Amino acid sequence: MDDHAEKTDEQWRRELTPEQYRVLRQKGTERAFSGGLWDDHEPGRFLCAGCGAELFRVEEKFESGTGWPSFSRPADARAVVSERDSSHGMERVEVHCRRCGGHLGHVFQDGPPPTGERYCINSASLKKAP
Repeated sequence: MDDHAEKTDEQWRRELTPEQYRVLRQKGTERAFSGGLWDDHEPGRFLCAGCGAELFRVEEKFESGTGWPSFSRPADARAVVSERDSSHGMERVEVHCRRCGGHLGHVFQDGPPPTGERYCINSASLKKAP
């Protein structure tokens, strides 16, 4: 977790798709039920689409009914960082990849036991690995 991925804006634009760039680098949000991973429950790991850091595991994924991939916890508590988000007239907790700083989504306190947390993550910010 100590290797920080620093790239220029031009490098990010070259390496990411336009949708990944909009979500990861500009804090965008994909439309509900539009991302490719919201209903993916096949075995595997969910990595940051920007830098490849392991963020979530399928064992922690659950169906929240929201239309975004939802997880009860990160693969490692150090994989993500959070900060207060007061945009759009709401108070939320935004989640970022610790390694590259990419915007992932938000965490809410309405998830299943034992954590009670729901990491609501954009599919565009993730890639799936076996």
